[in-house]
Amino acid sequence: MKQLAKDSWVYVFVQNPGTNEQIVGQQDRENDISFIPTFLERDEALKCFNLLVIDKAKKYEVHAILYEELLDYASKNGFIVFILNGSGQILDKAAA
Repeated sequence: MKQLAKDSWVYVFVQNPGTNEQIVGQQDRENDISFIPTFLERDEALKCFNLLVIDKAKKYEVHAILYEELLDYASKNGFIVFILNGSGQILDKAAA
C-alpha cells in the first residue's frame, strides 16, 4: 500500500454522532495495543462494522476525517492508526 498523504480523507466510526462525538477505538488486549480502525473507503468501513467491539446500545456512524487530523487525535489519546480493509485485515499501521 502506498503512503497516505496527510491531506487524504479516511473513514472512521464515530460514537454518539452529533452529541458528544467520539472516534471509536479498539483494544488488542493480547498485544496491549489501542488502535483506531481506519478505512480508505466508506463501504469498507461499513463491511467491517460487525467486527468491532462496541456498545450496541449506542449510535455509530462512519465519518470522513483528514488523515493528518486523525493522526493528531491518535497521538494525543494514545492510539495507533490501523488502516483496515472490509474484512478487518490490517493494510498499514501508523504510529502518530
